[in-house]
Order: sequence, then structure tokens, then C-alpha cells
Amino acid sequence: MAEGALTRPLTAAFGLACAAALAAAPAERGDQPVPRTDRNSQIAHTQLVEKASRGRIDIYFEGDSITRRWGASDVQYRAFLLNWRRNFFGWNAADFGWGGDTVQNILWRVENGELDDVHPKVIVLLGGTNNLGAAPRQSVDDAVAEEVTSGIGAIIAIMRRKAPEAVIVLMGITPRRDRAGGATLMPTVAAINNRLATSADGRTVRFLNINQKLADANGVLVAGVTVDGLHLSEAGYQIWADALKPVFTEILGPPVAIDLAPPPTGDPSAQP
Repeated sequence: MAEGALTRPLTAAFGLACAAALAAAPAERGDQPVPRTDRNSQIAHTQLVEKASRGRIDIYFEGDSITRRWGASDVQYRAFLLNWRRNFFGWNAADFGWGGDTVQNILWRVENGELDDVHPKVIVLLGGTNNLGAAPRQSVDDAVAEEVTSGIGAIIAIMRRKAPEAVIVLMGITPRRDRAGGATLMPTVAAINNRLATSADGRTVRFLNINQKLADANGVLVAGVTVDGLHLSEAGYQIWADALKPVFTEILGPPVAIDLAPPPTGDPSAQP
């Protein structure tokens, strides 16, 4: 008998055992803060804490790389920063997103200095896509939905404590393709967003979902709104800006002729 024939049953059994172990594993706790351990993220955190103490910040953006790239100083995102300035100059908006962060990482950062004594009037929060990841799903991933919503809830609680006068604009997770190029993640995205919408009171926390302009009814991304099936393009950021600006105008009034926000920060590893 061939070697392959002998190993197939063992391989199948091993695979079933692994699947059972994964199914039995407890879900990650979204409401537990977790620091990033890589040196680059630690340096970035220090820079963001310093940024929080500079200038005047009336609009505070928080999130992962989708948020970070919009207001970053990195050369490769220059067009996004120009878009940021065209849309938000005069409102004193500052970007505190960091690439690769899960909701647990964002929670740790807002607990550890990045929102201290800032007192913004508006906070824009977008997070959770890194908890979801890119692996295709057969159905709604309830464990991830619970992880993300509990984490977002914990982040909002810290934000309410540290910036009690701010209106929080809670963004729905934006559409993304799975690693096979499909839309299998979208039912889980929709489930998470439904939970987030229910948690928002419409006054101190306002839920905002722009997904109908980023994807069709089947979750397939509109051409040109992302650069890679996840991160927004300039066109995608403009859709986001168009949804935010009426909210900002309602709360802050129209933008003024000067801007006092701190300068944008970038990726420490890219700096000479």
C-alpha cells in the first residue's frame, strides 16, 4: 500500500481533532485591553500620547489602519492626507488610528494616555476589522461578533469617562473581501453592525453606516472604493467624509479659516 494511503486517515483524523479543539476554544474577550508588543507600535503609542497633549483637538479619530492612513504623514498616503485637509481643515481634527490594531489594542491605547486631557467635542470610532480577519466564513461568526461588540462597548465606556462631553460617532465596520476574493465576511460584518446600531443611543453615541455606498446588496465592493479589498481609496474616504461633515457641522458649526490641530504623525519605522 502506498504511503499516502496510510497517512490519509491519520491526516483526516488530525484535521477533525483540530477542528473540534478550535470549536471548543473559548472566544476572545473583546473587553480586555491588550498592548501591542512590537517596538514600532510602542514608539507610535508614545508619539500619539505626545500628540494628544499638543494643539487643540475638537474632533478625535480613533481606529486601526483604515482610520490611520487618512490623516497620516507617511509619503505613500499623501493623497489621503490632502483629502483629510480638504474636508476637515478648520475643525481641529486629529487622527489617532494605528495599523493592525484589534479592538483590544485600541482599548489599551485609550486607557493608557492617548485620550487623557484631550476633551474633544466629537470622537469618531471605527474598529473591529482586524478581529474579523480575512479567513472565509461559512456563516455568521457569532464569537467574533460578540468579541467586537464587547470590545467596542468597552472602548466607548472609557471614552465616555475620559471625554464625557464628546459626541461619539460610532462607525459600522466597512465592507471587505475575504482572502479568496469573496464576500463571505459580509454576513458577520452585518451582524456586528446591527449590534453596534442597537447599542447607540442616538444622542451621546450616534451610529453611522456608509456600507450601502461602499458595497452592493450582496456585499460586493463597489469598484474603486478600496485599494486592496479592505483599505479605503481616496474615493472611499470621500464617501466617509461626506457622511461625517453634516454631523460635524451640526455639532461644531462650519469650519473656520484656521486649524489648531497637532501635526499628523506617521509610521515610526519609515522615519529616517
